[in-house]
Amino acid sequence: MSAPAAPPRSRIPTAVWALGFVSLLMDASSELVHSLLPLFLVGVLGASATALGLIEGVAEATAMIVKVFSGTVSDAMRRRKPLVVAGYALAALSKPLFALANTAGLVFGARIIDRIGKGIRGAPRDALINAATPADVRGAAFGLRQSLDTVGAVIGPLLAIAFMIALAGNVRAVLWVAVIPAIAALLLLVFGVKEPESADQPKRPPLRLSQVRSLSRAYWAVVVIGGVVTLARFSEAFLILRAQDSGLAMSYVPLVMVVMSVVYAGVAYPAGVLSDRIGRHGLLIAGLVVLIAANLVLGAATSTVAVLVGAALWGLHMGLTQGLLAAMVGDTAPSELIGSAFGLFNLVSGIALLLASTIAGVLWDARGPASTFYAGAAITLVALAALLLLQRVVRRK
Repeated sequence: MSAPAAPPRSRIPTAVWALGFVSLLMDASSELVHSLLPLFLVGVLGASATALGLIEGVAEATAMIVKVFSGTVSDAMRRRKPLVVAGYALAALSKPLFALANTAGLVFGARIIDRIGKGIRGAPRDALINAATPADVRGAAFGLRQSLDTVGAVIGPLLAIAFMIALAGNVRAVLWVAVIPAIAALLLLVFGVKEPESADQPKRPPLRLSQVRSLSRAYWAVVVIGGVVTLARFSEAFLILRAQDSGLAMSYVPLVMVVMSVVYAGVAYPAGVLSDRIGRHGLLIAGLVVLIAANLVLGAATSTVAVLVGAALWGLHMGLTQGLLAAMVGDTAPSELIGSAFGLFNLVSGIALLLASTIAGVLWDARGPASTFYAGAAITLVALAALLLLQRVVRRK
């Protein structure tokens, strides 16, 4: 007697696809800026690597900390889209400020505004995806959104290279180009994304401490895992400096972000699909092993080719880990607190990223580029050990 046929798998909802293309456009804008910003800060405005690390760390930490409040507010409102729109609008409004900046302080202000926008939209957007997606394709949905986001991260640096060549290396002029995809992303979100019907529920009171305490041990284990993984990975801005340090011409330095993002985009969705079928933890472990290899290659690199290989490994690590961590939050947090759960997760990750990027900048100035990446490899090894210790806890959910 033949075994019964497996039930058909659910389809990824249209809202997830639309949000993915919104992410694509905004990331094309943001990564065009990000791929040139280290050169602009260090080469044009005369900032140090320590200042770069501090700016990047504080900016990204700000985004993740703001997600705590936006996630909690979206849970209380039971509406996610208004906050998502507000976040993308703020990010779009920040883009002209980069081109107008004439000091590192003004760049820092623009970066903070941009990341506040990211923080406002991040947790509600993830909660919106979680609410719209059946559980059997949750990993695939988050992986798809991450892949489309990362396609934008490929397009942005390619635009940067093309316009740097066309405009004879005028970084400030090229930064103006980022305004166009940012506005397109905002328009697509406003007119192309609808909130799922499940969001039409009575408003809830704000998150209380007793509710935070009620979150499961499995959820808090995921939060700790996210923190240690993020502590092991500093800002990609240091990949750009490493490419310039290897001798790559200024107009082509964004190529390092293209290589990283192509691999990231190609891996994130298949990794999400695979995690739905075989589990998340093994892929996370593989991602940390790859990050150790990336840091070792980048630390030892003496040529542009070696830096690009290291960037490709870095992208492989990102593809194996980032969408999976979001799916793990969705797996372990209750639906009524999902926005707050994503926010708390990102708070811990933001603090870890601030520490990681600041340490990376200090090491770069004090001991040179190689020491930054070798320290990253050592921290990743510690993170891998922590993940193995926590693996048993996460499985008991």
